[in-house]
Amino acid sequence: MKQTAHKKRICSKRLCVLILVPLTFVFLALFTVNEPIIPARQLASPQEDHYMQERQQMVRMIEMDVHETSQYLDKEALDPKVLQAIHTVPRHKFVIPETLTEAYLNIPLPIGYGQTISQPYIVAIMTDLLKLSASDTVLEIGTGSGYQAAVLSELVKQVYSIEIVAPLGEQAKQRFKELGYKNITSKIADGYYGWEEYAPFDAIMVTAAASHVPHALIEQLKPGGRMMIPVGSHFMTQQLLLIKKDSDGQIQTKQILPVRFVPLTGEH
Repeated sequence: MKQTAHKKRICSKRLCVLILVPLTFVFLALFTVNEPIIPARQLASPQEDHYMQERQQMVRMIEMDVHETSQYLDKEALDPKVLQAIHTVPRHKFVIPETLTEAYLNIPLPIGYGQTISQPYIVAIMTDLLKLSASDTVLEIGTGSGYQAAVLSELVKQVYSIEIVAPLGEQAKQRFKELGYKNITSKIADGYYGWEEYAPFDAIMVTAAASHVPHALIEQLKPGGRMMIPVGSHFMTQQLLLIKKDSDGQIQTKQILPVRFVPLTGEH
């Protein structure tokens, strides 16, 4: 809100995987069951060291993927602080029981209610391209299970997150509390309209595909701020956009790469 296969070579084998992997979002959603995500406190186990090793391997895969897609990102490597945040957040505590063993694969996973937890590579590049600083306040549209918000919270002063699917929003709020994320404030609402009460924001992250960039989000972005948002039809290739607002309020938009996200829902 919110896998390795032989693909036709475009630039390299890994590049093809990266461009096509996000296209599995809709496919996965079709097979999602509406089950609650396992509470974080039930996941504590002697396997924590094992999970840490899996996170390290996941970060290495992200680094390799970034290198292979550098022509899209205009960079060979991500900010080390972003990679550290990815390494810190326990992704296995943000997935449903059926996918627990896949928590640290570099793929999107279903989380129930037709929604997904994003591919770690996508989480990493969207976070990196926002160019966040420790004093920033960030708005996230599409809390989902809370994973992206948790990553953002490692890097900024405050995260405000909106989820339209009530059960997911309630589960995420409880998970933030249990895991000690005190700098995340969330609510259940239609994220299309942003969160005017706490605007303007230094950065905005949208984790579901909109048919267009919502005007309210542009208005709530600070001058000098950045927004990451996938835009396009639910049935066609979407583009991940980086939007910048300059000091005069003028908007600049750059296409990053083709993706496939679940649609931004709501009455709009």
